[in-house]
Amino acid sequence: MPDANSDHHTLAIIGSGFAGLGAAIRLEKLHGGSVVIFERASSLGGVWRDNDYPGAACDVQSLLYSFSFAPSHRWRHTYARQTEIRGYLEDLAREHGLIPRLRTDCAVQSLTWDPADSRWLLETARGRSTADHVVLATGSLADPSFPAIDGLDTFAGPVFHSSQWDHDVDLSGKRVAVVGTGASAIQFVPKIQPMVKSLTLFQRTAPWVMPRNDRPIPEATRKRLRTVPGYQRASRAVIYAKREIKLLAFQHPALMRIGEKEGRAHLAHAVSDPALREKLTPDYRMGCKRILLSDEYYPALAQPNVSVENGGVMKVTPTGVVDAEGGVHDVDAIIFGTGFDTSRLPLTDKVFDHNGQSMAESWGDSPRAYLGTTVAGFPNLYLMHGPNIALGHTSVIMMFESQIQYIGRAMKRAIHTGGSIEPTPQAQAKYSSDIDALTDGTVWTSGGCKSWYLDPSGRNSNLWPGSVLGYRSRAIRFAPTEHLVRTSGGPR
Repeated sequence: MPDANSDHHTLAIIGSGFAGLGAAIRLEKLHGGSVVIFERASSLGGVWRDNDYPGAACDVQSLLYSFSFAPSHRWRHTYARQTEIRGYLEDLAREHGLIPRLRTDCAVQSLTWDPADSRWLLETARGRSTADHVVLATGSLADPSFPAIDGLDTFAGPVFHSSQWDHDVDLSGKRVAVVGTGASAIQFVPKIQPMVKSLTLFQRTAPWVMPRNDRPIPEATRKRLRTVPGYQRASRAVIYAKREIKLLAFQHPALMRIGEKEGRAHLAHAVSDPALREKLTPDYRMGCKRILLSDEYYPALAQPNVSVENGGVMKVTPTGVVDAEGGVHDVDAIIFGTGFDTSRLPLTDKVFDHNGQSMAESWGDSPRAYLGTTVAGFPNLYLMHGPNIALGHTSVIMMFESQIQYIGRAMKRAIHTGGSIEPTPQAQAKYSSDIDALTDGTVWTSGGCKSWYLDPSGRNSNLWPGSVLGYRSRAIRFAPTEHLVRTSGGPR
């Protein structure tokens, strides 16, 4: 049993974004207040704390990008801005009494399972803690991805990633290179374009960009959301249904031709120059990579102080960037909009089973988890935003809610037996086979592109390839026969 003087908790949560806070709130009856939230940064918020670049906003409607159990009537735009979302998370933490449970500037360095006491040993920046159960809510979009480019360390000017925006750098009148055309780049490029002397965009693959149609939410609508019973729930249901219907095109790629027609029209309307339009026209099926939303991106690229270079970057010199064709571009600053390292979940290389093997080692090149949440051999450990939890068509917050329901049922079973719980290897393998079958023939594997959805083995280990309702129906149906339950100190 844990020492009376030890820092022991029923539940330890690592990460204070949507997933971590949601788990702390919804699992309250099980942890009974014996919960700690470890956060490596100095404040809560996850990706919505880190990504405060100009123009940062969600690409899922505000009403859907929030918890169903904690609706907000304060959204001021169809698509919430970063400051609004971070404020929403801070309000959640305060309203549910989580601030005293939050340990900031406290990175978790390793987690090791102790089978004798059925608990996890956590080494942190503030010493050792123990917990009966651990929720790993670091998310899959936590660590920025920097491409390996020769000479980058020799560049004389400022260099930073969109998720680590350097607000001390004044870009006014500067010659700026932007590397990458991901979801962040299409948001910050239109914001910095008017202030810079020149902007050179280096893209390897042109993204599909669709109209955003963002609008301020009128005060009358916000009042209805606040005062009319059921109005917000009904509005949310309509948005959910519309997005779920779009899944059909991802599952049956031929239907994507309809969206591609709209995407090309969106491009043609904003860009009159045929040469630029050709550079910005994707050469793969829509949906194979993440579909981006913007009303400002294409018009910004059509401005005279912007140039687009295909093929990416060959190398960097002290004064500029050399493109794939050998062309030299003198610049004063370099900004990376190259997304995140999704090759592994953060910390999984520091999570060790009773034999000392890390979760990352057990996975190899292709992460697998039962319901994207629990992993055979790692008892009482739950992954939020784990393998095959990300979505290509709607809000991942709904997946988090379903994951939390499953975690609650698993925790309850383990607590009842006074021991531990994990999926059987057979159940995990069966679930992975189901994922492969659902993925087969979809746009993600047949769309003719290379995306972060697929792991180094070529397998889809990131996206849930079905409907949110389909995942929810699996998550809420707890199957005892698909789990191993052991009493404390019991044999492996």
